Amino acid sequence: MKHLLKLSDLSESDFSEILDLADKLKYERKNGISHKLLQDKTLGMIFRKSSTRTRVSFEVGIHELGGQGLFLSSNDLQIGRGEDAADTVRVLSRYLDGIMIRTFDQQEVEDMAKFGTIPIINGLTDYAHPCQVLADLMTIREYKKDLKGKKMTFIGDGNNMANSLIVGGIKCGMEVAIACPDEYKPDADIIKWAEANGKFTCTPDIMKASDGADVLYTDVWASMGQEGEAAKRRVAFEGYQINSKVYGAANEGAMVLHCLPAHKGEEITADVFEAHANEIFDEAENRLHAQKAVMVLLMK
Repeated sequence: MKHLLKLSDLSESDFSEILDLADKLKYERKNGISHKLLQDKTLGMIFRKSSTRTRVSFEVGIHELGGQGLFLSSNDLQIGRGEDAADTVRVLSRYLDGIMIRTFDQQEVEDMAKFGTIPIINGLTDYAHPCQVLADLMTIREYKKDLKGKKMTFIGDGNNMANSLIVGGIKCGMEVAIACPDEYKPDADIIKWAEANGKFTCTPDIMKASDGADVLYTDVWASMGQEGEAAKRRVAFEGYQINSKVYGAANEGAMVLHCLPAHKGEEITADVFEAHANEIFDEAENRLHAQKAVMVLLMK
């Protein structure tokens, strides 16, 4: 593993290595055991999309590993004035030990990996959110002890989260179901891959998708950059909500996850959210541990 660009690039052993190390780093942090595994390393953090969890978890993570994080907004870089990603990364490769980038176009991340000489971490694109899904899988494994054979159902927009959950879930031996309107399906190539490589369903029928689920997962109906579509999407996604009725179709003791921020009353009801708040905020915490594991494996 040279980069973390998208989960389809990872092998089953890569997933195990990342999650096992994340568990170890979490245990050490909880028990006050220092792990300065990236002493004096520097991570550049490029943000073309703003963030709460990504910014704080990466900055705290590299600090706890003994390194330093540099926050680089697109307004601070020539990349925000038209310099292409290939030239930017060839310069930054001379200064930094790794780059995390949170942006719109997946190709920008791929180009950085192609032209740079340091590890590139995808902090989010419109196509994929690998860091979030590694934290999700870590959380499911903590609660359910194993991933293989478990059913994960995602309800809502077939967006970057759905794309990455499909790939990560199936590569880790899970059954994956997506409930979404027909016009908001996940990436067509990912659906084709999933149908050929695992137990997978994509349906507009929420109750069918949720039947027998061990994990129910949702995300906002309008992601960052889609604010202008919010009214249209509220109509399209009406009913695509995790509520007590939908939860009742899942297996007893099913988890509920949300990548946050949550719009309670839209994609999830407040009562279901609060009933599963421990799971959801463990999931948010695990961004820190999973990303620390990724940084160690790529940058050490």
